[in-house]
Amino acid sequence: MNDEQARRGFAEVVLPHLDDAYGLARWLTGNQTDAEDVVQEACIRALAALGAGVVERPRAWVLTIVRNTAFTWLAKNRPKTVMLTADEQFLEAAAAKETRAPANPEDELIASAGQAELDAAIEALPHLFREVVVMRDINGLSYREIAEAVGAPVGTVMSRLARARAQLIDRLGSR
Repeated sequence: MNDEQARRGFAEVVLPHLDDAYGLARWLTGNQTDAEDVVQEACIRALAALGAGVVERPRAWVLTIVRNTAFTWLAKNRPKTVMLTADEQFLEAAAAKETRAPANPEDELIASAGQAELDAAIEALPHLFREVVVMRDINGLSYREIAEAVGAPVGTVMSRLARARAQLIDRLGSR
């Protein structure tokens, strides 16, 4: 692949998804500077991998590279933490509850005021839960795309998402 083909491929496959890539990296690393480093490294990896074949789902492909790059970066630069979970049945029951969209301007104002709390609650989630919440609820990936990105079965993705949502409900519901 020559330089022009590489530039064109990068512009078509990677660039349209840079905002989502940065958003995922930001959630996984926890800060802007580290996320920028991760996305830059992920772009380098994506450019190198473009010549390997046709990319069927570019968005999922780019986010997979960002995810893997973020975890490599975190393993090198952050200490490992232990994750504890509570009663699984309670978590799954809490995740099953539906949330309703704001119906009027007053409700919308209250919802937007809670955005900072929601962001903090998402950041407090363990990485395995945070990544699926960001990929599904923020970036809108399908369960299959998330499963491919994280290298786990669809059922595991659904379980992690349910547990993550339950933890968010637990954290935000007490306020």
